[in-house]
Amino acid sequence: MTGNEGKVTLVSAGPGDLDLLTLKAAKVLASADVVLLDDLVNPEIVALAPQARVIRVGKRGGCRSTPQAFIERLMQRYARRGLHVVRAKGGDALLFGRAGEELAALRRAGVRVEIVNGVSSAFAAAAGLGVSLTHRDHCQGVIFVTAHLRDHSEPDWHALAATGMTLAIYMGMSRIESLCATLVSALPTTTPAAVVQWAGSANERRVTGTLGTIAAHARAAGLGSPAIILVGHAIGEAASFANSAASFGVHSHESSIEELRRRA
Repeated sequence: MTGNEGKVTLVSAGPGDLDLLTLKAAKVLASADVVLLDDLVNPEIVALAPQARVIRVGKRGGCRSTPQAFIERLMQRYARRGLHVVRAKGGDALLFGRAGEELAALRRAGVRVEIVNGVSSAFAAAAGLGVSLTHRDHCQGVIFVTAHLRDHSEPDWHALAATGMTLAIYMGMSRIESLCATLVSALPTTTPAAVVQWAGSANERRVTGTLGTIAAHARAAGLGSPAIILVGHAIGEAASFANSAASFGVHSHESSIEELRRRA
């Protein structure tokens, strides 16, 4: 791009498996001049952006991270040079990915910005478990919630539990024991629960149990961040899926970079 045509595209890179990228995401990456790559994005995604300069701007909870203000300045700087900047974000860009802050900063700076939706890790976790997050026999909806707010306080777990909806809890592994203990104040200890680490990636690991057991199961299995904690009666369907998977086999396939390139 040249002149005043610079722009930023927030691309949802999905939970890890490149086959879960949308065709639109692949096309946008193919046209990128600069790619700002999050830590949780599959690094093989850069093969879809052959002409781009790749800058890794990792952000991980509890780890040394690239300052958010610096990332925002990078996007503005390259876009003002007339370049197409792709900010590749894990999962869906609009869910717990600081997209709100980036959109506001870019709009204040007068930089054109677009968004490409994708697959969030909670959906990938549910697919791996073989459950519907909104199974109508069990609940009326699903709540996506982060385990800690910007000021490091916690949500009102009792109020969330009282809704009877499936809870998809992000960034909760560091406090899984305390949040499960709090949820038990409003839900039976037998409420089904699961933890899925690296959901939707080749490294996916998962354990199932109940509110009373899931924290211990996850710790015993060595599961940690990044992981999704799922709580609710709909998650109980995972047991029947596991049995059928053992009987009939569940197959996966490797991501095909060449296929994505061809489609783009």
